Amino acid sequence: MDISGKIIQKLPLQSGESKTSGKPWQVQAYVLETQEQYPRKVCFEIFGEQRIKDNPCEIDDIVTVSFDIESREFNGRWFTSIRAWKVQQGIVDPNAQPAAAPQAAAPAAQPMPQPAAAPNVEAFDPAAGGESTDDLPF
Repeated sequence: MDISGKIIQKLPLQSGESKTSGKPWQVQAYVLETQEQYPRKVCFEIFGEQRIKDNPCEIDDIVTVSFDIESREFNGRWFTSIRAWKVQQGIVDPNAQPAAAPQAAAPAAQPMPQPAAAPNVEAFDPAAGGESTDDLPF
């Protein structure tokens, strides 16, 4: 999934060691505000030192975030995380076509066709009264 918006907050970096493997880990969380008529705030996190370095974000950056959503249960309560796997600067349109390769030479300019003359239409005059010849109900 993707979401676009402006980074409005950068939360403190969290780090620790895995209980099972003893390997160090890092998580960086950000708050993004969408640029819609009714803006929404979304807190997402980037997990892993290398991924944090590869996807730098700063406050006021306009970004598009690709993420996964996952929920897990702990002691009868459910927790949901939004974990980003890619952050791109700017708003990325997923439906946009890739830019075409530049052509060697531009085609010769062609003159614009002239618009056809408008048909002669009489203006409607309600004061004139008279019988209408069309079959419209109004």
